[in-house]
Amino acid sequence: MPLHSHSARSLRLRRLHHHSTAGLVVAPVDHSIADGPVVTPSQPIDRLVGQLAGGGVDAVVVHKGSMRHIGPDRFADMSLIVHLNASTSQAPDPDAKYVVTAVEEAIRLGADGVSVHVNLGSRQEHQQIQDLARIADSCDRWNLPLMAMMYPRGPRIEDPRDPALLAHAVTIAADLGADLVKTVYPGSVAGMLDLTSICPIPVLVAGGPRRGSEAELLRFVADALAGGAAGVAMGRNLFQAHDPEQLARRVARLVHRYPMEQIDDLEGGHHDGQQTVLA
Repeated sequence: MPLHSHSARSLRLRRLHHHSTAGLVVAPVDHSIADGPVVTPSQPIDRLVGQLAGGGVDAVVVHKGSMRHIGPDRFADMSLIVHLNASTSQAPDPDAKYVVTAVEEAIRLGADGVSVHVNLGSRQEHQQIQDLARIADSCDRWNLPLMAMMYPRGPRIEDPRDPALLAHAVTIAADLGADLVKTVYPGSVAGMLDLTSICPIPVLVAGGPRRGSEAELLRFVADALAGGAAGVAMGRNLFQAHDPEQLARRVARLVHRYPMEQIDDLEGGHHDGQQTVLA
């Protein structure tokens, strides 16, 4: 949390931690504009969000229209983050992002925070950085928490996990006024420690594409936390799971750091008797 923050903003940031102050589990469900439906006839958005809430997720990220289809009771123990910009994978430049919702509109919808996506190195980078700065100013005016989703992504980006690029990306988020930053895992615990050590705001690790197994996913989460991550912002790995609620619960137990929890127990396997203590 920033050293100097208005009390209302600090209060809202604390409210994001519904289950533990140790870490945050955020579930972005904003992929629908970029990639198409994230729901099915048997799994409407209201049911999906209910499962995520039941699994201990602290906040979901959705676009404004989704709120018409989600019951307000789903947010009794979970926060709402409204995503403010978008693009589609069908666009001539899918790395471009356009503002589609204002901070004031998100507040009217009952948002506890807002998020903005920036692709560092994209052809439209200048506009996205300007949008982030302008939205951060509006968030300051309304004391609303802002999560910046920062990705090295564009025609000149050869390695999106490059440590220097990731450090640059999270620094931009902090310098322009974000309260939280979501970015890519650099590939190792040591790399994550380097990243979190230079970032003055909490870093949430992006879940990325679906992992091959639940055990692999839980090991990824544990490594991110060992590297100083403040939590995860995980979408596809949760909402595309066979049982989103059960998997969310397992991820949440790691992130919320229940005392003496063993990752071996969560994975249902054994690793030479080694125990990872997450307290």
